[in-house]
Amino acid sequence: MNQPLAYVHPQARIAKNAVIEPFVNIEKNVEIGEGTWIGSNVTIMEGVRIGNNCKVFPGAVIGAIPQDLKYKGEDTTVEIGDNTTIREFVTINRGTSESWKTVIGKNCLLMAYVHIAHDCFIGDYVILGNATNLAGHIKIGSWAILGGICAVHQFVKIGAHSYIGGGSLVRKDVPPFTKAAREPLSYAGINSIGLRRRGYSNETINEIQDIYRFIYVKGLNVTQAVRYIEANMPSTPERDEILSFISQATRGIMKGYGRIPGNSQ
Repeated sequence: MNQPLAYVHPQARIAKNAVIEPFVNIEKNVEIGEGTWIGSNVTIMEGVRIGNNCKVFPGAVIGAIPQDLKYKGEDTTVEIGDNTTIREFVTINRGTSESWKTVIGKNCLLMAYVHIAHDCFIGDYVILGNATNLAGHIKIGSWAILGGICAVHQFVKIGAHSYIGGGSLVRKDVPPFTKAAREPLSYAGINSIGLRRRGYSNETINEIQDIYRFIYVKGLNVTQAVRYIEANMPSTPERDEILSFISQATRGIMKGYGRIPGNSQ
């Protein structure tokens, strides 16, 4: 690690086999795990925890204070899981007193110019395309993929295994296993390709598709669809995950394509 052209605060805890390139700035109260590589001109500010075998590319700034006027200097953190890659000029802000931390899971890929604001919680195996911007308090489930230049409103929830097309404005919650596209953001089917890649059976994929037909295609509002699904479709992990997500969607879920605005709120 001994890189004379990098600044590493003496109170930072850096694994012996981590690689720190020239012109890196690492502040106090930082932890960096085994095998992690920090590219040149990266700034890692106070309160950051980076796991093992991560890669942080040049120009990234991790752990800056929140862009939130309510922030009063609380001792908060950014936590980044093992095997996550953070590309050029990504910015990740630490948490506020709302949750005290911002969390990025394991095996994620954050492409160039991504911004993740305070108090976001990102699951494992998530991919955020170039220049995607997340406002504060956003939750993204594992295996979700957001195309480039997406903008996500604060407090939005994005379900596991979902796929959001590039250039989308995400103002409503996106349920798990779905594809989302168009403007305003709308249901565009289920993410069957992603589910097959992850080992979901055709039977399970068809079950998920049937559930979303009642939510988005058959002309029911969300309340009616949920009541029908609960009464007529057997409990499975996927069914229960979908219903649980909808019950907790405080911003309302995205609408169905061609539906009257408000029907999927």
